[in-house]
Amino acid sequence: MLNLIRTNSDDPVFISLVKKLDADLAERDGADHAFYSQFNKIDKIKHAVVAFENNEPIGCGAMKEFMPDSMEMKRMYTAPLGRGKGIATAVLTELEKWAAELSYKKCVLETGKRQPEAIKLYEKNGYKNIPNYGQYIGIENSVCFEKELNK
Repeated sequence: MLNLIRTNSDDPVFISLVKKLDADLAERDGADHAFYSQFNKIDKIKHAVVAFENNEPIGCGAMKEFMPDSMEMKRMYTAPLGRGKGIATAVLTELEKWAAELSYKKCVLETGKRQPEAIKLYEKNGYKNIPNYGQYIGIENSVCFEKELNK
């Protein structure tokens, strides 16, 4: 059974999952990892979701305010044993629901071309490709998306 818990970046389970995410990304990103990691600090994140399957932490995601009307999705991760089971979609859906409850109108995010499963996840969940924003402008490996939230 999947259980989703709303929390924040002080949660030790969330922190442990993010460490696994960072290790995975360091391998995928290679020399580009230092550039991306500077934008992935988790201190002061007020909105995070941790997924538990049979009481074991299996995935996470977080969001932070991007603009007054939008949240940026961050730190999405599913442990290898949990992949392909809809866990990432459940976490993403919970984050979107939370953003809507907080009166945000849309969500934005950045992922890398070296994470094709992430791109597939976001497209499957209604995210549309947009021009790279902010620090990702001109970054060849970055892909940015947005999704309008329905209330």
